[in-house]
Amino acid sequence: MDDKILARASATGPRRVIGVGTMGGLGLLLLWLAVTQPPANPLWLVFLIVLGVAALWVAQLMWRVTSRELLLTDEALSDSSGAVIARIADVVKVDRGAFALKPSNGFALTLKAPGKRAWYPGLWWRTGRRVAVGGVTAARDTKPMADIISVLIMRREGELPPEM
Repeated sequence: MDDKILARASATGPRRVIGVGTMGGLGLLLLWLAVTQPPANPLWLVFLIVLGVAALWVAQLMWRVTSRELLLTDEALSDSSGAVIARIADVVKVDRGAFALKPSNGFALTLKAPGKRAWYPGLWWRTGRRVAVGGVTAARDTKPMADIISVLIMRREGELPPEM
């Protein structure tokens, strides 16, 4: 097994701050609205409070998660904590198109078999056979990563010679 890292992607500082700030701002705005202008119906008040707390929870989760780095090797795409996002042997297709269901500045992978659901806001998510990478990452990191995965798939399928 070769653990040589072929590509790395991480959250850029400004994108990370903007993403977390936007989510935290939404949470604070919803809670402020619930306190200063409470709706007449108590169910709407509960809704605003729950949504505000949820947005603040997602903001702190995004802050922790986006400190990680995505690492691509010949074997797998994983993050710096060791979590395997997708094994290259399981990847069927890479989609970077403008109309693909993917995060900003990212790409989507289609896997052979469904994987366990996972969500790391701002970095990657997986549901069923779809994995999406990106969000607060820079396109300068994720675009070459998607291209390398495409080349690894073509090599596996015999469309490229092994030395490429």
